[in-house]
Amino acid sequence: MSAKIMDILNTLSAAEEFFSALDVPFTPEVLQVNRLHILKRLQQYLARYPVPTTLSDAEQRALYRQHLQQAYQDFLDSSPAAEKVFKVFQQAAGVQTVQLDQLKAALPTRQRSDM
Repeated sequence: MSAKIMDILNTLSAAEEFFSALDVPFTPEVLQVNRLHILKRLQQYLARYPVPTTLSDAEQRALYRQHLQQAYQDFLDSSPAAEKVFKVFQQAAGVQTVQLDQLKAALPTRQRSDM
């Protein structure tokens, strides 16, 4: 009896293992640079488009494979900074300005001691 795709995926941790388990070709240099971004994007796709557990194992595998291929393609066509999958990139995109008066108001008042 072969293992179910979910059982297999739940044991994986390295990006290469996901690509191997789902038979998705990749360029090692691209994966090396973007591994965390690709896996995070995969997680986002799965959250947005969950794979129904009512499907056959082959159908589930095909959908997981499709999501991983799309996540990988996102970073072939773009960059981590442009894709903004992590909060640090999202925050950097919304650069905030702070007025000098706001900074002064936030500082604790110092008493000047005349000695």
